[in-house]
This record gives sequence, C-alpha cells and structure tokens, in this order.
Amino acid sequence: MLRDRFTAEMKEAMKAGDKGKLGAIRLIQAALKDKDIEARGNGKEPLSDEEILALLQKMVKQRQESIAMYEQGGRQELADQEKNEVAVISAYLPKQMSEDETKAAIQAAIAETGAASMKDMGKVVAALRAKYVGQMDFAKASGLVKDMLPKG
Repeated sequence: MLRDRFTAEMKEAMKAGDKGKLGAIRLIQAALKDKDIEARGNGKEPLSDEEILALLQKMVKQRQESIAMYEQGGRQELADQEKNEVAVISAYLPKQMSEDETKAAIQAAIAETGAASMKDMGKVVAALRAKYVGQMDFAKASGLVKDMLPKG
C-alpha cells in the first residue's frame, strides 16, 4: 500500500539525512492528510491507492508549472528545488505510457465505449481514467482523443 511506503521511505530519508527527499515525502503526506480530511467531511472513505496516484500526478503537474515560472523569472535555485520534488513524487507513480501506448489505449477505449463522434469524448476519457490512472497525462490524452474521434 502506498501509505505504508511513504512512511517507510520517510524513516529511511530521516536516517540517511536526505533533507530533499524527506521534505518531498512530508509534502505528499500533508496533501494526503488534507484529502483524507476532506473525504471524511463528505462521509467518504480515506483515499484509495488509485486516488492517491491521481493526487501525486496533480502534485507533479503543479510543480512542473512552477518550474517553468521560476525559470522564466530567473530563479534557478527554486526551479531546482521543485525538480527534486518532482523526482521524488514521480518515483511513486507507475511508468508513464509512451505516446504510441497511449494511442493504442485510446483506440481500445473508443472501440470499447462505441464512441462515434465528439459527443462521446467524455465516455472515452472516463474509460481511460478508470484504467490508466497515474500512467498517462490526461491533458495530452484528451487532445489525442479529439484527434482520433470522428468529427461530426
């Protein structure tokens, strides 16, 4: 389970004196705790591993946006810190699918859902999200789905 892995690796980072990794894992645990509290407030269970992967993916995306802004602003030390966090967080995500693998998955989802036009894009993306959480960039996948669905 991912939660146990976070705790174990946080202890390892403490023992090793790896402040960068320790800080990144603490950020993950803080975000996870916030989401768990939010879920409990809504009467839901704590986050599943799939939901945790989606949260991690969102954290990586936020940091990538920050890196771009820091580099534009000439703040390389902050960009480097964000890059280190991305590396730690990404280590918990499954291997990302290549563009060819993503296209094959989209083709399969289109066939599976019987999508015939752009109106069915939501069904296709939902099917992809159900199967490939943490494995593909859904922003890029949505663009590919648009290209691959028949127009009309």
